[in-house]
Amino acid sequence: MGLFSFFKKSDKVVQENTIDSKDLLGNVSTNKGDNRDVETKLSFHPEWDVPQEQKYIFNFLANELEPLKPNQLSLSSISIEEARGGKWLVRAFFRSSLPQAIELGEIELFIMDKNDELVASKKFDFKELGTIPAESARPWVFEFEKSSIKVDEVPEDGWKIAFNLISLRGHQLELDPSWEKQLPAAQKEELEKIVKTLPKLGETEVNFTGLQAKLADNGNLNVSIFIRNGHNKAINLEQLPLEIIDATGKQIAKGSFKMDPILTVQPNSTKPWTFIFPAELVDAKDADLSRWTARVTQ
Repeated sequence: MGLFSFFKKSDKVVQENTIDSKDLLGNVSTNKGDNRDVETKLSFHPEWDVPQEQKYIFNFLANELEPLKPNQLSLSSISIEEARGGKWLVRAFFRSSLPQAIELGEIELFIMDKNDELVASKKFDFKELGTIPAESARPWVFEFEKSSIKVDEVPEDGWKIAFNLISLRGHQLELDPSWEKQLPAAQKEELEKIVKTLPKLGETEVNFTGLQAKLADNGNLNVSIFIRNGHNKAINLEQLPLEIIDATGKQIAKGSFKMDPILTVQPNSTKPWTFIFPAELVDAKDADLSRWTARVTQ
């Protein structure tokens, strides 16, 4: 395969990104109760024909690796080289301390700079790495095309390659502690089911989806909305200008809500929230709430 030739004598392991194997693989056979240090053994892809000099370099790098705890997966960052066309060749070890061999599928990886800011992201098919033996370290070069890179220059010291755990866990329901405390288990399950049926969000999309709208006896309009965050970072809402449009297209309420404390929606999560429009901001005459839309106004 030839990828090994990208590793240099001057390379060294600079950062580790380590996760529990269950975060990626779910329930797999593990060494429960085992807390020993696991020394991972160097493992080459079966199609690699590695010259002796390169084996020396790989062994030197592998000896720098810190032991893992049982049942962990890790990405050990080594170096980045900018190649023709602006793509980055990112050298790393993929390591496993599991007691059995594993094969993996598609996983999104991040490149983070020294300030933990995202500078590149791409999905990789880990089947290309082949079967990863138990308690092993496999060197690899991950190619990030220019289109997957978000900055103009290769990051300085302190960068790392990392698993995107947010995408691995999938989009999920996030409940504010007050909702978590008050809602019965059956209602929480119902909200989770609804969230799973909603259309998939774009990677940078924030969406407001109506859940429930009720006119109170005092003329107030109570609306519960799903605030959906497709970003890989949390969003903070300080001020939210909203309008409610009924099934006929009529605006039946409009107002601006100051969020105190600030309302935070975690990455790749949907958070339900209730907004109360006071009666003076509501025009409910002939309103048709059989279907309605919440919109953020300018």
